[in-house]
Amino acid sequence: MDAPLGESMDENAYEVVVVGGGAAGLSAGLILGRSRRRTLVVDAGEPRNVPSAHMQGYLSRDGMSPAEFLAAGRRELLEYGVEVRPGEVTEAVADGEGFALTLADGTALTARRLVVATGLVDELPEIEGLAERWGRDVLHCPYCHGWEVRDRAFGVIAGAAMPAHQALMVSHWSPDVTLFLNGAEVTEEDARLLAAAGVTTVEGAVEAIVTEDDRLTGVRLADGRTVAREVVFAAATRLVARDGVLRRLGAELYETPFGSFVKVDETGRTSVPGVWAAGNVTGPTEQVVNAAGAGYRAGTVINAELLMGDLAARAEGLPG
Repeated sequence: MDAPLGESMDENAYEVVVVGGGAAGLSAGLILGRSRRRTLVVDAGEPRNVPSAHMQGYLSRDGMSPAEFLAAGRRELLEYGVEVRPGEVTEAVADGEGFALTLADGTALTARRLVVATGLVDELPEIEGLAERWGRDVLHCPYCHGWEVRDRAFGVIAGAAMPAHQALMVSHWSPDVTLFLNGAEVTEEDARLLAAAGVTTVEGAVEAIVTEDDRLTGVRLADGRTVAREVVFAAATRLVARDGVLRRLGAELYETPFGSFVKVDETGRTSVPGVWAAGNVTGPTEQVVNAAGAGYRAGTVINAELLMGDLAARAEGLPG
């Protein structure tokens, strides 16, 4: 039986290299492996949701730990011959119709196509005690965590962008919401919406998250006041895409109120020919289930493009 089109015998030459081993990257790797593409996933091992004990909202995997989810995904990829290698891509340049990559350990690789699924980093505000509670009772997303903390006393630390938005959103999960402005200002329209939602607003700088017996009990302000709360949503985090590979390749970015992200079309294709992106590197609201879908979609399009390109090249060499 002939080998699939495009297959290489060079151990460091791949048809597709996937940069990032989270939900998006593993999903892309899975469909590419099932498509008989020689595929490598390079995983730096820094998933965004590592502080969380569970992930929610993924049909059939609701409540599964992020670590267990990723381990199961890696096992599935091995069934289809996809390699998963720990490491970081430090250099990426266009090389002919493909790409030359260098890993942090000096390994040189080539790929015909790239999928970048490196996610983002939550840069937390410098508030005493906040980082230690991140992913436990200091949270960022009601769709991820709202059900588990429903009807408890919520605090929301406003961010500079859309300061009322998170408080309005989480008011659907609890009737007891306090918005800590922390120097931000709300518009008159937002003030009316906050009043309609029953959200209390508190002015003044936030100084610390207060805990007792390993549980969050309040928010302390710089003037010494402490407001009793059980859960805090930190809207003041800065979302920083891990987009170094994409920037070095010259991919087009777009701006949001929450940071810069790579621009992609509906299939995940970037402005750089041969490069796709999926997951949180493309935007701030990609949950695990969305990221997995985006990776799958990118993988199918890449396989089809490689297949049709190789067939066209083979057809040119046929007589007549």
